Amino acid sequence: MEKAVFFDRDGVINKEIGDYVFELEKFELNESVVVVMREAIEKDYKLFVVTNQSGIAKGVYGHENVDKIHRHMTKILREKGIQLAEIYYCPHHPDYSNCLCRKPGSLMLEKAVARYGLDVSKCIMVGDRDRDIESADRIGIKGVRIESNAPLEALLPLLVE
Repeated sequence: MEKAVFFDRDGVINKEIGDYVFELEKFELNESVVVVMREAIEKDYKLFVVTNQSGIAKGVYGHENVDKIHRHMTKILREKGIQLAEIYYCPHHPDYSNCLCRKPGSLMLEKAVARYGLDVSKCIMVGDRDRDIESADRIGIKGVRIESNAPLEALLPLLVE
């Protein structure tokens, strides 16, 4: 079975700006994520992004905006030698619709586990909100909470061979 690192997007992969990041000019990569992702790849971890994108449900932006940001993010990471296995996002918000995928729900993680044959005991979820960690805890994945926009190098010791 495979091992993986799951990353929340806003505040972990890119800078949290206190507003929705759905325009390319607002997307700023947290450069320390590159160091962690490279090390994870070297240790045979698959990399995933799992992100709530409630601005879609609220009508602030659409799926096409999220897709554009994700293509941009993927391109930047690929140029740095990083390949993501998959990006999962939840477009819902509890004030507008019910779902099972929105963190702290675990459906996005469960989909990755099932599709990629992941061993949850060898997986890590990195997030900047309690809901990120709760979603991981629900299915036995180790959750690591960081401060928004914090450097990620402290995660390196968690990546085992």
